[in-house]
Amino acid sequence: MDHYDLLIIGSGPAGFSAAVRAVDFGMSVCLIEGDHLGGAGIMNGALTSKTMYELSQDYSIAARVDRGYRASALSVDYNQVLKTVITAGKEKQYQMLSQIETFAHSEKSLGKIRLLRGYASFEDPHTLYVEAKTGEKLRLSGKHILIATGSRPREYPGLEVDGEHIIDSNGIVSLKRFPERIMIIGSGIIGCEFSFIFSNFKQTEVHLIDRANRVLPYEDDDVGAYVARNLANNGVIIHHTAQLREIIRHPGGFMQTILDYDDGHSKVVEIDVALIAIGRVPNIESLKLENAGIKATDKNTLTINDCCQVLIDGIPSHIYAAGDVTGHSQLYSVAELQGRKAVENMAGTETSPLDYSHMSTLMFFKPELAAVGANEKKLQKEGIPYISAYYSNKLVNRNIAMRSTTGFIKILVSNDSEHRILGVRASGPQASAYIVSVAHLINRGDSLREVLQIFYPHPSVAEGIQECLRAIVGRSIYKPIAFPDDIIIREWTPEAKSL
Repeated sequence: MDHYDLLIIGSGPAGFSAAVRAVDFGMSVCLIEGDHLGGAGIMNGALTSKTMYELSQDYSIAARVDRGYRASALSVDYNQVLKTVITAGKEKQYQMLSQIETFAHSEKSLGKIRLLRGYASFEDPHTLYVEAKTGEKLRLSGKHILIATGSRPREYPGLEVDGEHIIDSNGIVSLKRFPERIMIIGSGIIGCEFSFIFSNFKQTEVHLIDRANRVLPYEDDDVGAYVARNLANNGVIIHHTAQLREIIRHPGGFMQTILDYDDGHSKVVEIDVALIAIGRVPNIESLKLENAGIKATDKNTLTINDCCQVLIDGIPSHIYAAGDVTGHSQLYSVAELQGRKAVENMAGTETSPLDYSHMSTLMFFKPELAAVGANEKKLQKEGIPYISAYYSNKLVNRNIAMRSTTGFIKILVSNDSEHRILGVRASGPQASAYIVSVAHLINRGDSLREVLQIFYPHPSVAEGIQECLRAIVGRSIYKPIAFPDDIIIREWTPEAKSL
């Protein structure tokens, strides 16, 4: 039985980042992966879906005719798009594999990484039983063990995924052509992203089921309404307050979906493909956690402390967990930082606890939508007074020059003398680039007064942040009285009526 300093189950963003960080501390690591190297962060998730998004955006821009030029004979082939998407995924996988092989044999590296292809389960708290893809059956022991098995698409009751007509987000790569008509079930981030992707290519009639009467129901109503308008403008047919009752298959491949609406009427829509996008669930069922004394929560997640140690009977253990299995936000960045945090704790390095309250999120819509910190719903739920400032991209010079003025900056600050930044929502070109700087300001607890001392480059889309903050204290160059639809300032206190 081989012994390692660290056994890692899963090579996604949590597992891979942990393996590489462990090498920094001179650890011997065995990285166990039963499927694609990189997990859902690469081949069936973040990288490939965002590659398809970027290609769809490029196509959408090329198809525009309002900029003084026109592309002739523009066409698109799904198989070629898919080939590009898979090439991007493999490019990253080979980068990862090259680094693993370097650390497996380099004499210059203090630590070592062994990649083992197979499926692992617990035999006891320090031992894993691995069924390798080579057919070998191995027993490995570890001083520390990290569970980083990620998640998979949530199943829809009564619908069986066949990879052809009924698919989930993993099944995008199994399609042979652009569907003529697609029904996307779920109006959260994943559902909205794929709605934009397919509608960007203009080859597919896209239907989106929205059970809650607004997409992104966890976001503020104005943000959800904004995204819904953009979806509709992009050609997506949104079925608000609708629930899927049944899908009826017919010879020839087409299907009929029966939708029931809250007002009592029903509608039958003919489609070729149904895409289930109702969230993801952790992968822990095959781990035999009971052999390690671990009990999952009611949500099938693992309870961890600030150092990512799994709690067994309330006591921190030598077993760690990172990524989607922990029940925190299912974000690539969260998984990566948790993996690194776990290893740093194993090595005895003192670090600050991870702060999940100010995570930056990027939603790949048209245009992209970035978020960090609290929204109005959260602040009202907690009874925190705030000022909300909305500033349209229509007034930002760089956006005007880019001919891309759809979007906004929305900033929430504390309703007191400090005016601390509490949260931001931004949509438009480069929103993902400048939202990180705002996250830094929130983490520092900076006040509006301090932030307004910063020089912003001109012309830049980030100037919208500067003007939005100025508007809160009545110092913006363009005034709400002149542009009442583009600059909106509102205050809320616990005594006020909630949203």
